[in-house]
Amino acid sequence: MLRHGARCALSRSRAALNARLVASAAAEAAEAGAEQRDQQQAQQPLDLQPLPADQLARNAALVERLRGQLILAPLTRGNHLPFRRLCADFGAEVMLSEMAFARQLAKGNRKELAILRRAENEQCYGVQIATNVIDEGVWAGEMAAEAGADFLDLNVGCPIYEATRRGLGAALLRKPKKLAKLVNGMASRLPLPLTVKVRLGESASKINVDEVTALLEQAGAAAVTIHGRTMEQRYKKPADWGLIDQVAAARAVPVIGNGDILTHYEARRRLQGHGCLAAMVGRGALIAPWLFHEHREGRELAPTASERVGIYRRLVSHMKEHFRDDDRGKRAAFYFLPWHFNFFSRYRPLPEAVYGAASLQHPLLSTRWESVACAELGETVEGLPLLERLLRCENEAAFGPIADALWEAGSDGEAEAALLRLAGEQLEGWEAELRAGADDRRGQRDDRQDQG
Repeated sequence: MLRHGARCALSRSRAALNARLVASAAAEAAEAGAEQRDQQQAQQPLDLQPLPADQLARNAALVERLRGQLILAPLTRGNHLPFRRLCADFGAEVMLSEMAFARQLAKGNRKELAILRRAENEQCYGVQIATNVIDEGVWAGEMAAEAGADFLDLNVGCPIYEATRRGLGAALLRKPKKLAKLVNGMASRLPLPLTVKVRLGESASKINVDEVTALLEQAGAAAVTIHGRTMEQRYKKPADWGLIDQVAAARAVPVIGNGDILTHYEARRRLQGHGCLAAMVGRGALIAPWLFHEHREGRELAPTASERVGIYRRLVSHMKEHFRDDDRGKRAAFYFLPWHFNFFSRYRPLPEAVYGAASLQHPLLSTRWESVACAELGETVEGLPLLERLLRCENEAAFGPIADALWEAGSDGEAEAALLRLAGEQLEGWEAELRAGADDRRGQRDDRQDQG
C-alpha cells in the first residue's frame, strides 16, 4: 500500500497533469477557432476605402520621383544618418531609413525617434516602419511627416524573429487580406504616400507575391518593393528576378525590384529588362557606397586603396559631426564603424568586360572569393599593395584597429600611414587566421543587417 505522503504526491501529480491537459485542449481550441475565423475572413469580400484625391496625387508624384532610381534599401545597423549622408555624397537620390517599430515611436523611444532624423543632403527620404495596427501606422506616419520624410514604407519582408514573433514584418504575408486592410486603413489617413516592401512569400512552398501585390494595388499602395526571396530563404538563394518580372508585368501598381545588385551593370540590367519602376540596393551599397555614382555615370569608378581610405574617412567625418568628436561620440560611432568593414572588406574591382558575362549566370554579390587577389584581373596576393591587402582583409579582428586608425587620423595621409604600419605589424597574422579558420562567415554577416 502507498503511504499517505506518496498518495498525496500522486494525487498532486495527477491534478497537475489534468490541468496541463485542460490547458492544452483550451489552447488547441483557441487555435482552431482563430484558424476558422481567418478562413471565414479570407472568404469574405474586401471592404476597402478609396483613397482621397490628395493622397492619390501624392502617390503619383512619388512614383515620378522614384522612376529609374537606384534606391538605398532599409538596412539593419547600416542605415544610420552618417552612412546615408555618405551615399548621398555619391549621388543617391532616394533612401530609406532603418526599420523603426511604430509602437516604440508612439512611446517616444529615443532610439526609434532618432531614425526619423533626415540628413541635409537627402533629396528623397522614406521612413520604414513595422506595425500591424492601423492607428499605430498612422501615428508613426504623422511623426515621420513632421520630421521631414517624403514617404512612409511598411515592412512586410523582415524575416528576423524579433519582428515575426510579434506578427510583424514577413509574418504579415501569411494573411494577405488582413495586410490589405492594414495598408488601406493607413494609406487613406496618412499625410504622405505609403509604399510596401514584401518578399515572395513565407517559403518556397508558400509563394504568394502575386496575390499580395494584387491586394496591395487595391489597397492603395503607392508602390511595392519586391525582395526576390522568401522569408525562409533570407539570403541563402539568389533573388528570383524572373518572378519579380512576372509580377511587374501583371500589376498596375509600380514595382521596385530588390536583390543581388552589386554593380552598375547589374542595376542597369534590372531596370531595363524587368519592367520595374526602380531598383533597390542593400548589401551592394554597404560594400561600395559609390555605386550610386557608378549607376548615374554608367561606368565603374574602381577607387584605389588610397581613394577608399579617403571615402572611409569621409564616413568618419560624418560620424564625428553626428555623434560628436569625443570619447562618448566615439563609443556611439564604434557600434557602427568597425561593423561596416564586414562589407567594405568585400570590395573588389568588377569591370563589366571581365565579369559581365559571369554576372548573368550567378549574382556577383554571392561570389565566394578564394583570395584577396582577383585572378581574372591578373592580380596576385604578393603583387597587391599592402594597403589594398589590408582593406580586403575579411578577418573581423582587423576591423576595430582599422576603424581606430581612421578615427584618430587628422588627414587622409595620416590615416594611410597608420594603416600601413598596422598592416606591417598584424596583417600576416590576420591572413593566417583566415586561412586556418576555413569557415566562411559571409552568410552570418549578411543576416546581421537582414530586414527583408
